Amino acid sequence: MAYKDLQDFIKHLDEKGMLKRVKTEVDSDLEITEITDRVSKKYGPALLFENVKGSKYPVLINAMGTYERMSMSLGVEKLDDIGNDIEEFIDMSNYLGLMKKIKSLPRLTRMATVFPIKLPTKGACQEVIEHDPDLSTLPILKCWPGDGGRFITLPLVMTKDPETGIQNTGMYRLQVYDKNSTGMHWHLHKDGREIYEKYKALGGKMPVSVALGCDPAITYSATAPLPKSIDEMMFAGFLRKSPVKLVKSITNDIYVPADAEFVIEGYVDVNEELKLEGPFGDHTGYYSLADYYPVFHVTCITHKKNAVYPATVVGKPPMEDCYMGKATERIFLPLLKMQYPEIIDFNFPLEGVFHNCVIVSIKKRYPGHAKKIMNSLWGIGQMMYTKMIIVVDENVSPQDISTVAWKVFNNIDAKRDVVISEGPLDALDHASDLPHYGHRMGIDATKKWPSEGHSREWPDDIEMSEDIKDLVSRRWAEYDIE
Repeated sequence: MAYKDLQDFIKHLDEKGMLKRVKTEVDSDLEITEITDRVSKKYGPALLFENVKGSKYPVLINAMGTYERMSMSLGVEKLDDIGNDIEEFIDMSNYLGLMKKIKSLPRLTRMATVFPIKLPTKGACQEVIEHDPDLSTLPILKCWPGDGGRFITLPLVMTKDPETGIQNTGMYRLQVYDKNSTGMHWHLHKDGREIYEKYKALGGKMPVSVALGCDPAITYSATAPLPKSIDEMMFAGFLRKSPVKLVKSITNDIYVPADAEFVIEGYVDVNEELKLEGPFGDHTGYYSLADYYPVFHVTCITHKKNAVYPATVVGKPPMEDCYMGKATERIFLPLLKMQYPEIIDFNFPLEGVFHNCVIVSIKKRYPGHAKKIMNSLWGIGQMMYTKMIIVVDENVSPQDISTVAWKVFNNIDAKRDVVISEGPLDALDHASDLPHYGHRMGIDATKKWPSEGHSREWPDDIEMSEDIKDLVSRRWAEYDIE
């Protein structure tokens, strides 16, 4: 299901009883965060703060803050449904033979939905055009006491590669410096940073447009770990089964979602000195350290007449961003299995906050297979940041943390089964001695074979005989235990 815009999604949340409207006046300085954090920890509803001190715009937060709402935001019953769609789509056996080709036509027709439509007219996001922009009119949050200032936390930062002309959309926090400038938190390893470096080689000003408040499928797509050749708006079209409508920004050539609530337009002067940005209370549960980043100069703000400001708060899990990470886990599993068919399932535990832990189950076929998977995963895109990879056998579900812990605690010999690997780490990692670089750990918790140097017989798991299990199941009511 495609939502027309963010307000359409809000309407559906309201109808399903998943939204709480807060009419009491609240402050965007810390108070909204404290309320949201308490609600998040109780797996509570989406929140719409309708009376924010000093601003005429309501704030929507925690909109995707449960598995149910995250699935709903992407138009599915459960997140695995999207992964299953992708798996069917890339399975070439579905297209072989005349009857299969005919049956696959609806699947192929869906491809038409991925291509964005560029509208020749202005969009709803441009109902109001402010050429004298003032960021202080927006209810931008200061989330935590130690933050360096107020931060825009749910921005779709849109740039254009000067060499290929391909647009990129990423989600990079923006610290507000004054009424018309912010920091631009482009990490060393991010696509936005790479495009910035290309502009830096050319000199001059780099155009940037920032969309706030879109159909949640569009917002999620900005966070998805896509290959550079795939436009995030194309991926959003695939998710929502309807093309994303785009309009040209007022002051630059970047195309933005036509139904966004706000669009902030401007530029980054690549010849300008970097400016201190941060600290920022981050999803690790700690403050990420202040560092120097480019400055985004705002030249124009456009918005709907009755716009809603979207925000999120990050911190100790569970928080809303955790569920966006789980969406990525389930959506991209089929693509990972296509590259590595031995993988059965994987899990990014919420406590690992995206990059810090991955549990993967495999169908083990040869000695050292678990170590091969560890090194393969460390070589894939953003998984290079993963600080711990745990590998278990195919009969262990990575989602069953208790059983995984049991296998790790009982199945490993530390010298043989623990791998320490040096490599890149996330810019937010505070534990490594050096920024962006450090050590990662792999744990092979699979059953060991003689060919892996295990000289003793590996014991069998304790299992009750099937006939007794069947007998007890049939007679369970007689025991009157429950």
